[in-house]
This record gives sequence, C-alpha cells and structure tokens, in this order.
Amino acid sequence: MARSDPRFAAIDAAAFAAKNLCTATNYLVRQAFIFAHRYLGSAALVHLLKRHEASTALPRNVSNDILRQLDKNWRAFFAACEAYREDPSTVVGRPRLPKSKHKTTGRFLLIYDLQAISRRALARGRRRPSGLDSEVVTAHKTVKQARIVPRSGFSVVAIVYEQAEAAPSGDPALYAAVDLGVDTVAALPSNTVGFVPRLVNGRVLTSYNQFYNKRRAELQAALGHEGTTARMERLTTKRTRRISINHSLHVASKTSMALLVREGGRALARWALARWALARWALARWALARWALARWALAKTCCGNRK
Repeated sequence: MARSDPRFAAIDAAAFAAKNLCTATNYLVRQAFIFAHRYLGSAALVHLLKRHEASTALPRNVSNDILRQLDKNWRAFFAACEAYREDPSTVVGRPRLPKSKHKTTGRFLLIYDLQAISRRALARGRRRPSGLDSEVVTAHKTVKQARIVPRSGFSVVAIVYEQAEAAPSGDPALYAAVDLGVDTVAALPSNTVGFVPRLVNGRVLTSYNQFYNKRRAELQAALGHEGTTARMERLTTKRTRRISINHSLHVASKTSMALLVREGGRALARWALARWALARWALARWALARWALARWALAKTCCGNRK
C-alpha cells in the first residue's frame, strides 16, 4: 500500500501508535532486566499496561498481540545469548538488547487476529481491521490473521489464512534436485525418464545487484555520513521487492514447480519446493551480505578521508 493510497494515513497512524506502545513496553522490560535482574513476560505486561495511554490507543486485541510480539523478540535475544555462550563463533557478535524504534520515524508491526476483524466485512469478502476505516479485498475465506508491516514509504498488508494440504500424487520414486549457484541461480535435474535438466539464469540478478551496490555507495558518499535517505530507500525497495530479488526468484520457483508437477506429480514438486525456499533465502542473505560489506568499505573510506 503506497503512501499515495487514501488508506495509508490511518494505517500509518496505527503503526505509529504501535511504536509508542512498543517503546513504553520495551522501557519497562529493559529496566526490570538491567536493574532488577528479572524478565517481565507478556502476561505481566498486559496487566501493567492495560490502562496506559499507549495501550488504549489501539484495540485491546491488537495491543496484546504487540506485547506478545515484543515478548518473542526478547526470548529470541535470550536464545541468541545462550548460543553465544555455548559457541561464540556461531554468531557475528555478542547479542544486544532489543532496542526501541525511532521517536518520530519509527513504526511497528500491527497484528489483527480474527476477533479484531469486522465480521460484517468478512461476510462481504472484505477484511476490515478494527479501528481502521480501511478494507482489503481478498479471495481467501478462511482468514486467521491480518498483518500490516510498515516499510519505508509504503506498508505491506499480509493476509494469513489456512489451506488444506493437497495429497501427494505421482510416483514417489521420482526425485529432483536444486543445485544453487551465482551466475546460474539453480540447476534443476531429475531422475525422471526423458526429463531435460533446466538452468535458471542468475546473471540478471547479479548485474542488477552490482548496479545497486554501486549506486547505493555513490548516494552514501554524497550523504557524507552513515544513515539513509528516502532516495536510498526507494532504490532498495525497487531492487529487493519489484525487480531483482523477490520477483525474479518467485517467478523462477513458480515456473520450476509447474514443470515438476507436469513431469512427475506433486510428490516431486513438494520436495523441490523446499529446496527453492532455501535457494531464495540463501540468495537474499548473499545480497544482504554484499550490501553490508559495501557499507563497511564506504564507512572505512570516509573515516580515512576525515583523518
């Protein structure tokens, strides 16, 4: 949902209110953890903040889901600390305490469960979150949750639904493999008789990612210090969401799955789908690592010029 959408203002205001609740909650948890050496779970936070102005600014179910999400963040921090104590080489550095969002530009995730979605709108095939004068049309009937994920300049509205798993069909003796690469994103062979192996071209992704790193470094150098701008965020969105990473990999994985279903049935495609999910994750991590390396090199260059 772009900033120009008439529904964006109400959603952005709700995300800002969620940020305020996250900030107030995180402050209480940090103070209790640092000075009292105890952890405040989501149940204790619900009772502490039930009359807080940041909590009452949102529907009760939404506020409780925000507290649960923050509780998950802190428990992930504790798990990372435990892994760091056991083997420091498994993580990049010592885990840090969960931080609060920026005071003015920060936004937080909104979660609307089935109780926080209008039933009348559901009957019309629309999803209307509680407290928002906005509706989203979706074809899915068994909706479990609606999530609003704030991004820079836009918001992502995700509908969570349940779908019955289709029974596997085809010959279970047939196999397929996904061999990951860089210039060739994936090689897709199979033991099916007459199957022609396919190669997924990755040079377009590599080329656009190199252009992105170069252009981002130029904009960062023009900025003169660490941080980001709206122009840099638009460039990142275009590269990650619209053109390069997500779109290209989704199209390639969908085409590959359709091919495997035609050749050997759903049993073959289900296994390869898991491999494709791993491929998308690995390539996204690789692109993020390249971007982080470019930022580090630029920061080091800027520091050297200042000296």
